[in-house]
Amino acid sequence: MRYLVTGASGHLGQRVVRQLSNLIVGGQLRAGVHSIEKGKLFDGKQVEVSHLDYFDQGSIDHSLTDVDVLIYIPSITYNLVRRVQEFENVLAGAKRNHVDSFIFVSFFADQVNNPFQMSPFYAYVPRRLVGSGLNYAYVRNSLYADPLVPYLPELVERGNLIYPVGDHALSFISREDSARAIASLAVQPMMRDHGQSYLLSMTRNYNMVELGKLMSKVTGKHIGYQPVTVEEFGKLYPDDGGAELASMYAAGGMGLLAETSDDYHRLTGEEPLAMEDYLRAHYHA
Repeated sequence: MRYLVTGASGHLGQRVVRQLSNLIVGGQLRAGVHSIEKGKLFDGKQVEVSHLDYFDQGSIDHSLTDVDVLIYIPSITYNLVRRVQEFENVLAGAKRNHVDSFIFVSFFADQVNNPFQMSPFYAYVPRRLVGSGLNYAYVRNSLYADPLVPYLPELVERGNLIYPVGDHALSFISREDSARAIASLAVQPMMRDHGQSYLLSMTRNYNMVELGKLMSKVTGKHIGYQPVTVEEFGKLYPDDGGAELASMYAAGGMGLLAETSDDYHRLTGEEPLAMEDYLRAHYHA
């Protein structure tokens, strides 16, 4: 079996490659990277690096040649039309190259009433895969816990979380745990080839009062909860996708980002790292 991980130089992609390399025989793993210079990340590892431009058919076909299992991690862009076209290009390439199994790495903001700007993409792809003729499964990640760690100093300074979600809870997973579950899924044909959907989350979710208390415990500084409005949140972070992130937290304020599951355990046989343990392991004052 040959596996291809797209977006392999990204935060999640690197972790998926590393986790997969622990599960399969050397020489069976290919890392698709947009910038070939980033292939240096895999120097010294038994990983074949392939240039993969989602908008270049030649590089798509080269990357997908002799691939049995494709783990498609979409690019990070808030351009909805471009994201859909990117997927369509990859899907066409998978068909041309007779890829047996397609794993789509998704996000759980895919409900029909979800106002997140990218929600249409996450709803579209699984429906498109149904009629593709490919064997497939898709993973719906909850919110990544990772960005909370570099955000903590600002929260300590503010003294409050400010997410505009009201009294609703948010659900999280670490990228490392997500990667471990995705790699485990990739090597289990019975779990991946029948249109299955998996939600990756910690075992529980947190409302913002609970999350603030946990952060206070870890940092030794009081972090309460004083939400701003959705509009204010977008204006606070204009250079970091503020408007798009604000639309995501608007979904959180509707209770749409609170779902949890035991799918991580189903895929790995283990429990995901709990939020307090994750923060303690990664936060350094």
